[in-house]
Amino acid sequence: MTIRLKPLHDQVIVITGASSGIGLVTAKRAARKGAAVALAARNESDLRDAVAEIRRSGGRAIHMAADVSNPSDVEVLAAATVAAFGRIDTWVNNAAVAVYGRLTELSLEEMRQQFDINYWGVVHGARVAVPYLRMEGGALINVGSALSDRAIPLQGNYSAAKHAIKGFTDALRMELEDEGAPISVTLIKPSSIDTPFFDKARSHLGVEPQPVPPVYDPELVAKAILAAAERPVRDLIVGGSGRLLSLSSLTPRVTDAYMERRLFESQKTDRPVFGRPDNLFGPVPHDGGERGRNWKGRTIRRSASTAMALHPKIASATLLTAAAAFAVAAFARTVGRAS
Repeated sequence: MTIRLKPLHDQVIVITGASSGIGLVTAKRAARKGAAVALAARNESDLRDAVAEIRRSGGRAIHMAADVSNPSDVEVLAAATVAAFGRIDTWVNNAAVAVYGRLTELSLEEMRQQFDINYWGVVHGARVAVPYLRMEGGALINVGSALSDRAIPLQGNYSAAKHAIKGFTDALRMELEDEGAPISVTLIKPSSIDTPFFDKARSHLGVEPQPVPPVYDPELVAKAILAAAERPVRDLIVGGSGRLLSLSSLTPRVTDAYMERRLFESQKTDRPVFGRPDNLFGPVPHDGGERGRNWKGRTIRRSASTAMALHPKIASATLLTAAAAFAVAAFARTVGRAS
């Protein structure tokens, strides 16, 4: 079945984890493009502020405090969106939390809670969204990670959850295609992104954690998500470092050795953790806005590999043009030497 997705200005989009970071940036960008957006997260105060800002700029938005680990909250979110805007065209599963530490040092309670949000939150969102998207067609977009393809130390449980999201997404896509459902299913895999995600993480490292550099601007992820809302995309890695990480799975032992040398220290700052709140079991007082506090002015705002993935025809034309120019130059050199 051919899947036809609406232009953004005609869409109703649900975004979980929308009180900060990637979710917040995506919601604001979608609203600027004319979409009606439903923002969900556990932090109602930050959601209220975000919706107020969107509305002041002329956008259409509602919010709902929801814990994606609770399926009834997700069901209410969908019903509230349809009550407000009449339908759902795109559903973005984005909510996630971080716990830093060695796998044998984390409590089972912490590990299960992280899976409840990071993995089961995606499952709940997808199971609720699919019946609505079947009605008129639409897009289901799951935000995984570059770690969906390759695990790293100190974020083992997070990596496992993102691997699980990839498996769930791939299987669901095949099942929906088999039944002819008019639903595009996309997995977005960001590299390290400049968001408050790390500032709210639970840390067993003794110090504040940080993203593995290089770190990319969240606008790049928002653009990828909204591109997938308008045209079917199977999966998309955001950021060149994520693409390299994915390819590193082809040389697992070499990659293990490199990570063992570099990734334990590169995920740590030199700032001790002084009992600050984290958002593993509940929201913090303020989710931190769009970007993190550590990388201002040092984020990468463009990614050639992401641009090529989003615009494959342009990328192919550019490569063909470059190849032709190289061939002409080589021919000219050959003729010059012959003469």
